[in-house]
Formats: sequence, C-alpha cells, structure tokens
Amino acid sequence: MHGDKVAVIAEDDPDVRDLIEIVLAQSGFTIFHAPDGPAAIAAVREHQPLLTTLDVNMPGMDGFAVAKRLREFSQTYLIMITALTQEIDIIRGFEAGADDYLVKPFRPRELRARADSMLRRVAFADGTFGQDPPPSTPAPPPQRAPESWAAAAVREFQEEMSPDSRRRHAHRYEPAPAPPAQPTPPASPVAPASDPAPAPRAAAPAAPVTPVVPLVPTRPTPPSSEARAEGNALIFRDLTVDTTTGQASRDGRSLSLTDPQLQLLVSLLGSGRRVRSKADLVLALRGEQFVTSHFVNEADKRAVEGHIAGLRQALGDDEASPRYIETVRGVGFRLAG
Repeated sequence: MHGDKVAVIAEDDPDVRDLIEIVLAQSGFTIFHAPDGPAAIAAVREHQPLLTTLDVNMPGMDGFAVAKRLREFSQTYLIMITALTQEIDIIRGFEAGADDYLVKPFRPRELRARADSMLRRVAFADGTFGQDPPPSTPAPPPQRAPESWAAAAVREFQEEMSPDSRRRHAHRYEPAPAPPAQPTPPASPVAPASDPAPAPRAAAPAAPVTPVVPLVPTRPTPPSSEARAEGNALIFRDLTVDTTTGQASRDGRSLSLTDPQLQLLVSLLGSGRRVRSKADLVLALRGEQFVTSHFVNEADKRAVEGHIAGLRQALGDDEASPRYIETVRGVGFRLAG
C-alpha cells in the first residue's frame, strides 16, 4: 500500500530538486530525496511513495532503467522530469513505465496541477474526495547564486503564492464590469406604401402528372460505430470495459492496460465517432474539463500519442486499417467507423 502523501524526488541537480520539493510540499507531500538511480530504487522500496519524480540523466543508472526496475515491485505514480524533448525519448519513458512526462524548464504551477490531478484520482478511488486536506507547511526557499532557471522559478512561485501578492492581484480574478447599456435610437418614420399593382391573371391549372419513382434496391444498415452500455460495461464490437473494476477484455480475453491507456479507452468509448483532440485527451487524463494553453503543451500531446500507440499495441489494432481507434490527422482520435 502506498504511503500517505509520500513523494520521492530522484534528481541530481540541487536547484531543480529544491523547486520540485517546494511545489510538492505545497500539495502536502512528505519528501524523500535520491541523488542517483540506485538510491531512487532503494528509496521507493523503503518508503512506498504515492508519487515519484524521476530525472533521466542521473549518475549510476539512467531514468529509463530506473523506471523499469521500479515497475517490478511498485505502482507509484511516476512523473519523468527531463530536458529530453524528442518524441522517441517521450515514448521510451512511457514504455519504461512512466505515468506522466514533464519537460524542463517547466512552470511550478504546471507540476502542482499534475500532482493535484493525481491526488484527485486517488481520492476518488479511496472515497475521500471532497474532504479538506491537512494543512501543509511549505519548505523554506533555497538561497543560491548565481540563480538558475529552477531557482528563479522557486522565487517567482513563492512570491505568487504569498498572501500579499494575492491581495495585490485580486483584481485579476474579479469579473469585468458589464458595459453600459446603449440607448435605442428612435425609429425612422415609414413612408406610406403606394397602391399595389394589379395582380396578373392566373393561368389555367395544368393536368396533374403522376411522378415515376424508380425502384432502388435497399441496402443493409451498417453496424453501429458507437459503443453501447450494458450495466457497468462499455461494449464496442468484441471489446468490453468494466467501468467499475477497470478490467478490459477483447473477445473474452483479458487485456493488460496501464491506467492512462484505460482512461483514454473509456474516454473514446464515451465519445463514439466524435473526434477527441489531443489537448482534450490530455485534460481527460488529468481529470480537467477545459483546455488552457498554459497547462497543455506539445510534450503533453506527444505523451497522449505515446499512450494511444501503446493502447493500439495492446488491442492488436492497425493504424493503417483500424478496427478500434482511428487517427484524424492534425486533430486527434475517435472510434473507428
């Protein structure tokens, strides 16, 4: 069983480590540090954290190898935080066992939003959603010179979260006043209409003509491309997902899906042939509803592509001639027709 709001930070850069610690402490986590790969494995095994952040380029063992070792014994929510932005690196991260992928430099509020989204899903699973979290004491800010991007992000984040800053910027969150009503201009006088011209004499009605309707062979109704609900199950062709237990099966055989893959599959089954954009699916994974450019970036969208690729592989689906998930180029994904 995971520890109660315990987090392990595997990071060898002290500035980045301090930034992550401050953000997670704001969310109420108890923090443990690991400066390299072997230490990260030992810390996760000992503390059984709810959340683990993992750098890729660490001494001793890279983050991809560490993630694979962690997945042998732990279900900790794993966020890879790295400067690697290539698509192949992101896909490697998810294939190694990562649940999320964050690219440096990142905004502290973005990491906070991801951590809080993960906590909401845990609260739903435990039946504690809606309860007030215990108060947390933020860690003291680090004092370093020269100031790196991470140290600058720490300082800006703490300034934004201070009560004085919130009072000074309270006007940003107040609704804008409604514009004053414009007076309605008086109506212009209408000139009297001239005498109407005499109507032309109607022509004699023509004899009715009976139209000839050609016989067209009826076509059979194609099978529905929408998923149907039966009790707690969503069914699409030979694919079944139990929304209560989170179990998925194809043609009666159980499927082994990761949590993000299962969430994406349920989202697509609920949407049918309606196209879901990549940004929309990013927010579905976080439990959010509205797209904001501040929180959805290109790395997030590539992460969804990686999850969809893994889901297709688990379903035995072919992107060229899909049976379950269809790609709409430049937009997103939907159920295959």
